Amino acid sequence: MEQSAGKLKEPMYRIVATALWVVLQIMKLLRETGHRPVATAPPLWKSRSAPLLIVPIGFLLSAVASHAAGDIGIIKGADQFEFVYRVKLPEITGEACVWIPLAKTDSFQTVTVEELNVPMKWEKAHDREYGNDICVLHPQPEDSGKTIEVRYRVVRKEKAPYPANNAEAARYLRPEKLVPIDETFRTLAEKAAAGKTDDLDRAKALYDHVMGRMRYDKSGTGWGRGDAKYACDVRTGNCTDFHSYFIALARSIGIPARFAIGATIPADRNEGTIEGYHCWAEFLADGRWVPVDISEAWKNPKLADYYFGHNPANRFELTKGRDLVIDPEPESGPINFLAYPLLEMDGEVVKPETTFMFRRIGA
Repeated sequence: MEQSAGKLKEPMYRIVATALWVVLQIMKLLRETGHRPVATAPPLWKSRSAPLLIVPIGFLLSAVASHAAGDIGIIKGADQFEFVYRVKLPEITGEACVWIPLAKTDSFQTVTVEELNVPMKWEKAHDREYGNDICVLHPQPEDSGKTIEVRYRVVRKEKAPYPANNAEAARYLRPEKLVPIDETFRTLAEKAAAGKTDDLDRAKALYDHVMGRMRYDKSGTGWGRGDAKYACDVRTGNCTDFHSYFIALARSIGIPARFAIGATIPADRNEGTIEGYHCWAEFLADGRWVPVDISEAWKNPKLADYYFGHNPANRFELTKGRDLVIDPEPESGPINFLAYPLLEMDGEVVKPETTFMFRRIGA
């Protein structure tokens, strides 16, 4: 809910009030122990009481700054939270199989599985191309209505451009089922990046092109599949469509680009339900992978410069890549992308009830 100008949100008000109370208590303590008033005191860094004052004030200012960043949807630096991934199985009336993503630790997130509640036999599988961990289970009729729950503890760092392994580049120039490389994308990309010679500048031109051409709109049908042609033609969609279009454009002019999906952890509250998945992209330039989040930039234009080159700390990655090839393989073929579970029953895709929840640690 928006606040009127000059009015602090309630959680922010409590932080500021607490900070002032602590400072007043410290000042009172200094007076009672014979220290001089601030006006006549020596410079703070020369006082033996400085550590007493600096540590709590620094901590509180850090908390205020972190919350202020959260007011516009981003948390910089680092974030810590519990994340609950919960799936309720529907009635099982035939031969069924379920594929559920299992998050992994990488350079930007440390993931600990605190609880893995799968009340039936299951196995861990990996997709062949990207190495994602996947929980595979074969529910029986007696498993109807059962709940699968994975509870994670996550420490996540803000992501900025980071060194790339050049051997990876070729993989991310190849087309995918819904992210083709053809003359349409090549023509659009060359026009958007005309006059740019550096890959970073060319990618920024494509980023601006997608922001200007697309509109975040989940009405109608066809959106949400990460279909680059759909996004190009209809010019609307969600995060999967924005980033698939960007990736197709980038690859068409020789810039490696890739896809990842997970969730955004709300910055304006410290616990509750998360409304759906979120995805982003990265491209390779000057020997570094550069993160971009174009759909969030579209929704928050003041953050457009930030989202070209950053993912905030309040993110949680579940899987990487598209067209995931897994053994056992779904009858529907390679998995387009995996955030929500894929459930097939008698060869038909069924959508189980899925809930994401979180609780910020130390808040």
